[in-house]
Amino acid sequence: MGLVCSTAQLACLCGSTACSFCCSQCPSCRNSTSTRIMYALLLMLGTIAACITLTPGLQDALKKVPFCANSTSYVPSTFTVDCDIAVGYLAVYRICFIIALYFFLMSVMMIKVQSSKDPRAPIQNGFWAIKYLLIIGGIIGAFFIPEKSFAPTWMYFGMIGGFLFIIIQLILIVDFAHSWADEWVGNYNETESKGWYAALLGVTFLFYAIAVTGVVLLFVYFTHADSCALNKFFISFNLILCVIASIISTLPTIQEHHPRSGLLQSSIVTLYVVYLTWSGISNSPDHDCNPGLLQIIYGNDAHAQQLVAFDKESIIGLIIWFSCVLYSSLRTISKSSKITMSENILVKDNGAVRNAGDQGLIDNEDYTPVEGRNPDAENGNEAKVWDNEEDTVAYNWSFFHFVFALATLYVMMTLTNWYQPNATLTALNSNYASMWVKIISSWMCLGLYTWSLIAPAILTNRDFS
Repeated sequence: MGLVCSTAQLACLCGSTACSFCCSQCPSCRNSTSTRIMYALLLMLGTIAACITLTPGLQDALKKVPFCANSTSYVPSTFTVDCDIAVGYLAVYRICFIIALYFFLMSVMMIKVQSSKDPRAPIQNGFWAIKYLLIIGGIIGAFFIPEKSFAPTWMYFGMIGGFLFIIIQLILIVDFAHSWADEWVGNYNETESKGWYAALLGVTFLFYAIAVTGVVLLFVYFTHADSCALNKFFISFNLILCVIASIISTLPTIQEHHPRSGLLQSSIVTLYVVYLTWSGISNSPDHDCNPGLLQIIYGNDAHAQQLVAFDKESIIGLIIWFSCVLYSSLRTISKSSKITMSENILVKDNGAVRNAGDQGLIDNEDYTPVEGRNPDAENGNEAKVWDNEEDTVAYNWSFFHFVFALATLYVMMTLTNWYQPNATLTALNSNYASMWVKIISSWMCLGLYTWSLIAPAILTNRDFS
């Protein structure tokens, strides 16, 4: 329903007539939900635009952009850009720079907004046409930024922001694992259905089977009998940690304080850690221990390897990234959110109901119905996207934009394979910084998950319900 409402808001970009028609055809939904989806859609469209600049067919056209050394005189003659190789990456830097800057500015503007009665609320929930035009104009202007020290400087912002978003992504994934298990185990306990029991066992076994297969493939393709000691350590150490975390989830003490913890959550986390391990070692500059998909396909032709925008590891990373963005946009706080510390990221239920008289939801005489103000709706027409934040916001508006700014930096680094502007041609898709970011993230993921298991047993005075 939220996506349908957001489509209606998107129609407002085309004028009041389109807006009125689409809104009249859509069911009603909360303004908090619709707005978050609209920003997720904005981020997705920016990502698509960045992906387009990486397509091999556009490389010749992109050589004519103003920042490219062999196109115009905008760039200082002392600095040159290899437009045959890096122009797509540098274009992604500029697109994501504008989108991240927009979200950072919105984050600053929305500090300490308590309700939609704040004068800044229309900026948050409306003016979509102006927002899109500003971003498009900013992206066009960003292509005129001289490539002197922009990319090397912006890379460090991207690495820091990307790492911070990985931490948030870990929190969301652990929360997702707990929420999934809570729902399925709860359904099984209530119905005692063999179907739910079989589903729990089947999914858990499937995830562990995929994880074990992944570990075997990592040993086969990324290690050698007499070398690759670092890769062997990463794979073995992470495997041991996953086994320990799985055992902890089944301990009687943990089960007593967290009855719905078990192997389903552990299998999800284990599978994600195996992915992070693969992602980390596939970014290792040690090419003897990192054959890589591109090297397998193209051999030692480094130029042909660089013409490929991004490999399967990056594609999977983008899928996980966008799933987390949608999850954070749509998911409300669950029972496990206090344990996983995701209550500050997800939407909370503030108890607002649109209209008690029409919906028949509340019979309390003291209840005051929320009429729902929508600046994009036509006067005299019913607003399909209704305001549920007149008393209090359903999420922290400033922190929401800050998270999306970090998400933009993460997708920038993922699309460019954590590109280092001063790297040599053969090192564009691999560097130690990227490798260690992914490996440390895998350890943090296991640490966060283990803490979510033992926290209720240790902090007995705190209510995690």
